[in-house]
Amino acid sequence: MVDLSSRNPDWWRQAVIYQVYPRSFADADGDGLGDLKGITERLSHLGALGVDALWLSPFYPSELADGGYDVADHRNVDPRLGTLDDFDAMVAEAHRLGLKVIVDIVPNHTSHLHPWFQEALRAGPGSPARDRYVFRAGRGAHGELPPSDWQSVFGGSAWRRVPDGEWYLHLFAPEQPDLNWEHEEVRADFRTTLRFWSDRGVDGFRVDVAHALVKDLAEPLRDVAEFGATGEEALERVEPGTHPYWDRDEVHEIYRDWRKIFDAYGPPRTAVAEAWVPGARRALYARPDELGQAFNFEYLQAPWDADALRQVIADSLATAHAAGASATWVLSNHDVVRHASRLSLPAGTDENAWLLSGGHAPAVDAGQGLRRARAATLLMLALPGSSYVYQGEELGLPEVADLPTAVLQDPIWEQTGHVRKGRDGCRVPLPWTTGGPSYGFGAGGAWLPQPSWFASYAVEAQAGTEGSTLEFYRTALRLRRKLLDGETLTWAEAPEGVLHFARSDGWRCVTNVSHAPVPLPPGEVLLASVPLPLDGTLPSDTTVWLGA
Repeated sequence: MVDLSSRNPDWWRQAVIYQVYPRSFADADGDGLGDLKGITERLSHLGALGVDALWLSPFYPSELADGGYDVADHRNVDPRLGTLDDFDAMVAEAHRLGLKVIVDIVPNHTSHLHPWFQEALRAGPGSPARDRYVFRAGRGAHGELPPSDWQSVFGGSAWRRVPDGEWYLHLFAPEQPDLNWEHEEVRADFRTTLRFWSDRGVDGFRVDVAHALVKDLAEPLRDVAEFGATGEEALERVEPGTHPYWDRDEVHEIYRDWRKIFDAYGPPRTAVAEAWVPGARRALYARPDELGQAFNFEYLQAPWDADALRQVIADSLATAHAAGASATWVLSNHDVVRHASRLSLPAGTDENAWLLSGGHAPAVDAGQGLRRARAATLLMLALPGSSYVYQGEELGLPEVADLPTAVLQDPIWEQTGHVRKGRDGCRVPLPWTTGGPSYGFGAGGAWLPQPSWFASYAVEAQAGTEGSTLEFYRTALRLRRKLLDGETLTWAEAPEGVLHFARSDGWRCVTNVSHAPVPLPPGEVLLASVPLPLDGTLPSDTTVWLGA
């Protein structure tokens, strides 16, 4: 396949990447599930939006035990989503439109339906087939206890017993057995996978759970209770790089090996790590001889507070600079409450409790949430580095918090015994039109029910409408492309509750996070997140870009 995209090897450093959750983007065949042909048909939306690339969450064969992250074949397309020919056509159309394509790679685990795991189950204890995964005998007089106290991210033990008595490790759902990255066949297979997709024209990879691949499998397995915490919380209580299964130093050897593959292509393939680790550790994944970039989740997690945001921005830029990478910024994705809702919640709100209440306790101010979401977005787009936009945020979509429990698909709901509602509320299929059985998502219904108020957020309702969130995003991205220069900023003095900085060529960004209007600094108003009053002030929850 001829790569029609730009050959600039540094395109990713200040790009805007649009995350597509394939099953919820567009449905071309009307079966209620989004597919690759649907994405291809809607790529013009991304071209008009002005993003630089699209990142596809998993589209591989999967039983959807974890929304596609339980992969049964890393080098194929789920038949419900299309074929490899459909994938090639999508990449070709994206490149024709000037869009790069990034795909999810899921190296920590496979589906339990993967041929390797099925072979391991048949082969039995002590077999070479089981060495590709992490199988262990149980503790207790009869092996009836898990091999260690390691916990699943989704709740409960990270070990599942099979009929012959052994246990296998699954740091996520039981349907997602962890691979053994000490096994050379595992490493070789993923080298093949990286080349397979790169040869098909993929421009980069998002590496799922990049910090979890390597485990300390020396016997006896270490319990994490000795650290006084379980799960990822124990990361803060151990010597960096020595946790039994998170963020071990040995993982970096894998990514240095991958970098050789990426750099063998022209232009080099890019990569970004999903690594939920402290900033100093995150920088290691972003080094030029490893993945090159790593997600910065601190901005997403920061409260709507000027001091907190300033600190996160400063720390994130410093971390990226130390790694020789550019910073990454993200406000929403397929795993978190959409920021148009999240930013309207009072500080300290238990988001899971809010979801369990159907989004009623506490009640949210949708207007305030959208206002803050637009201000946060314009601030994000002014920052040096690359920004990741989750599908639907350009429409201002809030979280669908009141999904009935009977329709929930996220395994978190069942695995936690109905304690955590899960992530379905941010995965509801997009509204494209103001009518129809699924608001233009497809000819029929959608795999998750869409609320009636989706109609007012549809692309059809917003395209060409002055002041709409969609047109705001289009304008911001078009202007950003003209303004960006360099990867630094300079902080300016500002009233309490206000962020004010200048970019390298002099244009400025001012965000008022306080509860009262402040004087608007002098300069030509290039863009504001909401219309500005005529009294020369900058309202609360508002961002403005000013000319030099």
